[in-house]
Amino acid sequence: VQLVESGGGSVQAGGSLRLSCAASGYTFSRWCMGWFRQAPGKEREGVAAIDSKGSTTYSDSVKGRFTISQDNAKNSLYLQMNSLKPEDTATYYCAADPTRRLGCNLRSWMYNYWGQGTQVTVSS
Repeated sequence: VQLVESGGGSVQAGGSLRLSCAASGYTFSRWCMGWFRQAPGKEREGVAAIDSKGSTTYSDSVKGRFTISQDNAKNSLYLQMNSLKPEDTATYYCAADPTRRLGCNLRSWMYNYWGQGTQVTVSS
């Protein structure tokens, strides 16, 4: 299983970025997929998750601003981030939980496979 993120960068507050995660080595869409982030000196936190039926879950801190989606034909996961804030600055990771297809959560220890991360920096 390989997960490769892209799309990070630097943006001013209020701006937008779209992260992508290319997956390979397994049947995409059968597992829970999630986006997580980790800022320096802080614990990794769940941002958004999507299950095999397309149902989504978001953390309160990004609800209404971020949108998770997937393209099964392209084996890709996305995170559209709008109205970015300086506190969104972090390394963002995509992850896969092969133990469930539905009822995905944002507990990082449930996810077995991780990408290498992509940096998002939001300046004020």
